[in-house]
This record gives sequence, structure tokens and C-alpha cells, in this order.
Amino acid sequence: MNSFEFVKSSYSGDTTDSDCVEVATNVVGTVAVRDSKQTAGPVIRVTDTAWAAFAAAR
Repeated sequence: MNSFEFVKSSYSGDTTDSDCVEVATNVVGTVAVRDSKQTAGPVIRVTDTAWAAFAAAR
């Protein structure tokens, strides 16, 4: 299985924001989301289709 390469979400604001979400889109068909303060913590994985619907609904 490929490793996720997380980047800070552009929706998280500036770099001093303590409430950050990191997103990985480098694995085909999967989007992974995690809390930047808990990088070893839980990861939510959804299909890229589900992520696109979520993002469109914002």
C-alpha cells in the first residue's frame, strides 16, 4: 500500500492556526484526512468521489 503524503488544507487558514486539517490525495481513488496536531492519530479515508461531493457542498 502506498503511503499518504499529507499537506495542510488550504481551508485551514494561515500557518499560525492551531486547528488544521491535513489532506492526502496522492493515492488513486482515496482521500485521507487527519488532524495536524495528531499526525499519528486516526486517519479518515474516503473515496475521491465522496470527497468531491463534500467539497462541493461547502
